[in-house]
Amino acid sequence: MASEKAGGTILVIGGGIGGLTSAIALRQRGFAVDVIEKDPDWTVYGVGIIQQANVVRAMSQLGILDDYLEAGCPFDHVEVYLPNGMRVARIPTPRLAEGYPANVGIGRPALHRVLGDRTKSAGANVRLGLTADALEDDGAGVTARFSDGSESRYDLVIGADGLYSATRAMLFPDAPRPRFAGQGVWRYNFDRSDGLDSLCVYEGPTGVGLVPLSPSLMYMYVTTPEAGNPRYPTKGLAQAMREKLRGVPAPQIQTLATQIVDDDAVVYKPLETLFLTGDWHKGRIVLIGDAVHATTPHLGQGAGMAIEDSLVLADELERASDIETALGAFRARRFERCRYIVEESLSICEAQVAGRTIDQAAATRNMFEVIARPI
Repeated sequence: MASEKAGGTILVIGGGIGGLTSAIALRQRGFAVDVIEKDPDWTVYGVGIIQQANVVRAMSQLGILDDYLEAGCPFDHVEVYLPNGMRVARIPTPRLAEGYPANVGIGRPALHRVLGDRTKSAGANVRLGLTADALEDDGAGVTARFSDGSESRYDLVIGADGLYSATRAMLFPDAPRPRFAGQGVWRYNFDRSDGLDSLCVYEGPTGVGLVPLSPSLMYMYVTTPEAGNPRYPTKGLAQAMREKLRGVPAPQIQTLATQIVDDDAVVYKPLETLFLTGDWHKGRIVLIGDAVHATTPHLGQGAGMAIEDSLVLADELERASDIETALGAFRARRFERCRYIVEESLSICEAQVAGRTIDQAAATRNMFEVIARPI
């Protein structure tokens, strides 16, 4: 794409983690970037997210590591507990950015601020409350027609618009739909427990994790079987989450359960998964992140895979002499790594739904081995 770079313009559809890291990586390489986001308020829900060593490495490559670490809470271990609360493993995790921690727990709003601020300061044009109603690719470029009646011309369009990607629906109308995985995930913020210095994972049919977010804050995630994919109204969510924890005998979890009292602070999501085994692009339009490889959260790598996508795509666009070559190389570099995360995460999910015992420590070690490899 070198011949197009000087005058090349790129549209990023979606102002979430994948879209914003794409904008940052592309601006680093001199591309002109527009980002559109359908949410006029550009908000994210207020619980946390786990970011492991490959994300710390990626944030270093994006040039935002110090701001990122300042907004989060670093840690270097994963602890695994039996359902009764007994710790059975404390696993050191690899550091992939020299001189920096292996993992970070960070609140989603804090991460969003870091990425949004850097996207704008890098010179990307961000437009909110806007969708792409049509993308017309004539081979020489893409004309995007927007929901406000305007239109613009681009050399490339990146669909970073999530699990229910409208861009994917335009490109591949016959592609598989997201599939419910049989579980839901519940999240809630707490005052940080004394001595919590790692991700703490509790095994069992109801999976529980505790993640430090700051010196004073942590969050709990809970994965539960959800036959029939029910929907829960906001009123009563706190009681519903407490009920889900009744079958977890660990005393430390039961103590925390009594503090789940605010319906509005509970975040519940059904777990859905998607992996496109065919093309990830068509012409000058490409999909990244959850739009093409959505995973359940059991290995904590959904955002990590989207961030790595951003770096690899920017790298291939800078390197290649034409867009088709760049987009083919992007998929080739990402396919097996992303498939591993999707399939291994889903296998843990399915084992929990079936009530089977899984070796969480072994799954965690294997995952760290994979993500430590260069992207």
